[in-house]
Amino acid sequence: MCLAIPAQVRNIDNYSAIMDIMGLESRINIQLIEELKVGDYVLVHAGCAIQKIDKDYFEELQSIFQSILNSEEKV
Repeated sequence: MCLAIPAQVRNIDNYSAIMDIMGLESRINIQLIEELKVGDYVLVHAGCAIQKIDKDYFEELQSIFQSILNSEEKV
């Protein structure tokens, strides 16, 4: 099973972008996404942006991931 993480584009430089991923900045390959601009939301998997998403879905995913990180139950 694959897992994609929501991120927001902060800066674009040719074929990569600096993205905010839950408060951490990371350089991500953006060659798979057309017409990406600063402020857009994407899903990131294995260091590549794989899909643009809207703000509502981004916020929903952020909330889910934050709940998982804050969970006291250990797997």
